Amino acid sequence: MPRKKMEEVVNGVFLDPVPITLGDEVKIKYKGLLADAGANKIYLHAGFGHSGKWDKVLELPMKKTKDGGWSVKIQMTEPSSFNFCFRDDAQNWDNNNGNNWSFQIHEGDQTTH
Repeated sequence: MPRKKMEEVVNGVFLDPVPITLGDEVKIKYKGLLADAGANKIYLHAGFGHSGKWDKVLELPMKKTKDGGWSVKIQMTEPSSFNFCFRDDAQNWDNNNGNNWSFQIHEGDQTTH
């Protein structure tokens, strides 16, 4: 059975599943600026909250993929928004030009974000 292809939500950022529902384990794949620059390590910097507020902030090390990207999985535990950006081990950040990435976490309905 062929693997399901992840949805590219914006240049170099892939999420599965989309839309995100509370309780989902979401896989994030990153092939953006830091990956293109040859970073040795990349971390997902993430939090939950509304209106640009980040609660329960965490950093997860990402694993290098065969295609030159980086991936990690995270459980959606908060009924709010999932906010994230990326950094490498040299403290270079990719934060979507200061906007970060943010996706609504739905509570059982599958409406789009």
